[in-house]
Amino acid sequence: MSPPFEVLADPTRRRIVALLREGPRPVGEIAAELTLSQPRTSKHLRVLRDAGLVTVRVRAQARYYALRPEPLAELDAWLEPYRRLWADRLDLLANQLDNAPAPPRSGPAPSTEEQP
Repeated sequence: MSPPFEVLADPTRRRIVALLREGPRPVGEIAAELTLSQPRTSKHLRVLRDAGLVTVRVRAQARYYALRPEPLAELDAWLEPYRRLWADRLDLLANQLDNAPAPPRSGPAPSTEEQP
């Protein structure tokens, strides 16, 4: 099984995951939305399924794919410390900008008189 980050490094697979956020879809609909051939789309879906990111359900002749929330929750939990790191850094930057002296203005000050 491939790690989710490795699997999601591919932009096409990220687009498939984005489509499946809206709900389960048949492979033909996914292929049409991405303007890919059905065999190529199926290969990407197989990689996502093997990584545990999607499930497949067969209904008559169609295969419906759906996201599995558990692996995405694991990714989210792994990313949390990095979000806090960025939030802390952005707070420091905001503080610096708030406390920095205003840059000198260039050009004449705007007139407050009305023009005829």
